Amino acid sequence: MTKFYLWITMVALVIGGIPSTGLCFPAPPMQTNPDCAYIHETGFYICDEFRHYFEQRGGTEIFGYPITRAFDDPTLGMKVQYFQRARMELHPENPAPYTVLLGLLIDELGYPNSPAISPDQAPSGGPHFYFPETGHVVSYAFWDYFRTKGGLDTFGYPRTEFLLEDGRIVQYFQRARMEWHPEAPTGSPQIRLTNVGEMYVERFRATIPAEVFEPESPPNALSIPQTPSAPVVTNLHVSASVKYVITGRTGGQTVFVYATDQQNQPIQGAQVKMVIHYPSGDQLYTFEDPTNDSGFADLYFNISPTPRGQKVVIGITVTYNNLTATTQTFFIPWW
Repeated sequence: MTKFYLWITMVALVIGGIPSTGLCFPAPPMQTNPDCAYIHETGFYICDEFRHYFEQRGGTEIFGYPITRAFDDPTLGMKVQYFQRARMELHPENPAPYTVLLGLLIDELGYPNSPAISPDQAPSGGPHFYFPETGHVVSYAFWDYFRTKGGLDTFGYPRTEFLLEDGRIVQYFQRARMEWHPEAPTGSPQIRLTNVGEMYVERFRATIPAEVFEPESPPNALSIPQTPSAPVVTNLHVSASVKYVITGRTGGQTVFVYATDQQNQPIQGAQVKMVIHYPSGDQLYTFEDPTNDSGFADLYFNISPTPRGQKVVIGITVTYNNLTATTQTFFIPWW
């Protein structure tokens, strides 16, 4: 009899329907703090003091997107959150407005600290500022950006003079690395900040709890799993090569360009331009086709007559949405 009633009960549940909660997968925990902002591009929340600091001190231009959850770092002994370009640190013992500080990532990464100069060696005239604390000068576009985007609180003291690295003028500060981008379109800042937060996390990932890299559920998440949307591209990486490194002084050459995102996945639809720096003058080209679904684009061109053994540098500029990246390749005409 007991088995009969059990069978009847099971039939009734099937006919009447099992409560919907029994058919759904449990929803991942989501943030209920009203003082939080969800960043869809990377899937993390920015909350409380970190959110206020983010919104008041420059947003994505200065910090980029969050790349971890906020968490208590046992190594540093404080609550932190990593962003593409910075690490926010919570210091509740400090008076306002210094309860949130930015980590000295450039110092911690051990990047260049060029020899200091004395005040009498500092340039005079024009927009220059000498920092006796480290013995370095910040000038021109770097100085304008420094003083209008947060000064010492955002960047710290300069660690170098301006340098030429990979064909780009840069300057290192305790908390940031500035890059000069004179090719930036009108209305866009010519100074951009290197993603030193990503560089730090990549180097020291083993010391950071793995769970803080797991994206969080958006505030409107449903309990039934949804088809994930394509990830938003937050970083653009490009490389370039030529078909022939050694060529004739005339003839043909092909340039290949490869574009990837922050997860090293190929980017389709990126636009490519290049400038070939011949001894006789520059030649500009725009690739007819954007990068394909494998992230590649190529362009064939005729080589202009060039002296034997003269290295010909090719500058590549790739744009995708609001992102721009540059690289170089070269070839040498010989016969």
